Amino acid sequence: MNKVEIDWTRCDGHGLCAGLMPDDIVLDEWGFPVLRGREITTGELPDARRAILACPALALRLTSR
Repeated sequence: MNKVEIDWTRCDGHGLCAGLMPDDIVLDEWGFPVLRGREITTGELPDARRAILACPALALRLTSR
């Protein structure tokens, strides 16, 4: 099972992740990401990897459990 996680010590609320993964991440009223917590399917892995690489604060990671 793959999931995206946020390192809150790094996140600055740029919001790029929500634009790249709108089905999995929404922004709160201050512009910080909120994860929907669902599993990332194999077809969504390229989008998840793109969001992780695009994060200017390097706050996202993909975990497999």
